[in-house]
Amino acid sequence: MNAASAYGGARRLGVTSEAADLVTRHAELVKRIAYHLAGRLPPSVEIDDLMQAGMLGLLEAASNYAADRGASFETYAGIRIRGAMIDALRKLDWAPRSVHRKARAVAAAVQQIERDTGRDARDTEIAERLGVSLEEYHTIVQDAASCRLAALDDSAVTIEGEADPFLETADDEFRQALVEAIDRLPERERLVMSLYYSEGLNLKEIGAVLRVTESRACQLHGQALVRLKARLSEWRDGPQTAATARRGRQ
Repeated sequence: MNAASAYGGARRLGVTSEAADLVTRHAELVKRIAYHLAGRLPPSVEIDDLMQAGMLGLLEAASNYAADRGASFETYAGIRIRGAMIDALRKLDWAPRSVHRKARAVAAAVQQIERDTGRDARDTEIAERLGVSLEEYHTIVQDAASCRLAALDDSAVTIEGEADPFLETADDEFRQALVEAIDRLPERERLVMSLYYSEGLNLKEIGAVLRVTESRACQLHGQALVRLKARLSEWRDGPQTAATARRGRQ
């Protein structure tokens, strides 16, 4: 969307000329955020859909912005644009139910193995516990990673996925538990999480850093996610249960 069409669209929606000017000057911001986000999503997600949602976020930001709030308009608008794109994507679920079901089974297997052994579950052990080949296990975790919407905001990692451990990051104790769980990940999985969520690299770029294929980077990402899901499962039962579980590990 160019500046002229952005301005015209804003005016047709009844926003003030000042707000329309803001939309015109920041239309490229929508495109930039959309392409950055698209690089971390499955190819089935259309860039035009992201940009359409982002423009609505920009219009809302332009209509509601007040300069005395302290933040620049670009900072404020960027948050609203990204939020609008994520909200739009949350209404979609491009993964079949079988992907979610298998991801839950992997998380349960990881949890049981790590309880039994007191160490990180190995992929060969997880595959054996599930009764599948190692290749099939890698496909499961790769699918699990691909079906999740991942984005990083100023406070926490937000992931769209059924019963995902990241959905409760508004809770300070959970956030701390999440940080600790990430710190305890195997080294390569921890590096993948850092590069993906903190540095904003996509899986192809992460593969280049690790000198592995993009597919393998996706597998490591998916394995890290299901491992975190397994280790943080007690939080679904509430902070009291989580606190009891933590005491038991000490």
